[in-house]
Amino acid sequence: MISPINAAKQKLKNDGLAIGMGVRNFRGSEISSIMKSAGYDWLFIDLEHGPTSIESAASICITSLANGIAPIVRVPQGDLNLGTRCLDAGALGIVMPHVDTVEQATKMAEAFRFKPFGRRSIAGNYPHFSFEARSAIETTTILNEATLLVAMMETPEAINNIDAIAAVPGIDILLMGTNDLCLEMGIPGEIDHPKVSTAVDKLVAACKRHGKWAGIGGVYEPGLLTRHINQGVQMILAGNDVTLLLDAATEKARLIKECDKR
Repeated sequence: MISPINAAKQKLKNDGLAIGMGVRNFRGSEISSIMKSAGYDWLFIDLEHGPTSIESAASICITSLANGIAPIVRVPQGDLNLGTRCLDAGALGIVMPHVDTVEQATKMAEAFRFKPFGRRSIAGNYPHFSFEARSAIETTTILNEATLLVAMMETPEAINNIDAIAAVPGIDILLMGTNDLCLEMGIPGEIDHPKVSTAVDKLVAACKRHGKWAGIGGVYEPGLLTRHINQGVQMILAGNDVTLLLDAATEKARLIKECDKR
């Protein structure tokens, strides 16, 4: 009988890096195979920004399950109903942006966990099991274990509340959204600013105190990324489909133009 394996959670539990890629504009399910071959552990399927529909997200999720790369969906802020629909459709995790308070984190955990940890409704015949029928107890136990809940820290308010948010049962990961945090702090684009470093310090410390994993997105400078990984950040969002395609295409065009010796 088939049961879902969350490759990202496996890496985290083994003290490894779980490397993810944002899916914002590429809506073909082939993206899961491509990124698995490229060495990624999870997909950050973005329904907050970009044109992706829940139908496209579901197709990517189901293909990801078959390929062994974890499909994790970011929903718009506070959209609990869309989050549960994505989990029913094949997601192995939900990213909730702008989680600023304990109350928001608690509502997230309650919505996306089955009892005894939350109040998620059961549907049955999930794609995680290739639509095989499973008992209610088997379904809820396995999916509770396989699902990752990621709360994004993107505001000074979230940083002020970070220890209490990290203590919320059912939340697995606190992920720093550095670009939005910089905007909120009035230092847009300054991801190397001391205020950001202090925020990451607080995030890592809170995660260590409460047995959660620390994550980060928007940091690609090798020195900074090395520092944060050495601190204990394990969940890494390593860009998105548009930036990766643009960077690779730009470099390829440059190489071809250099071959022109006419």
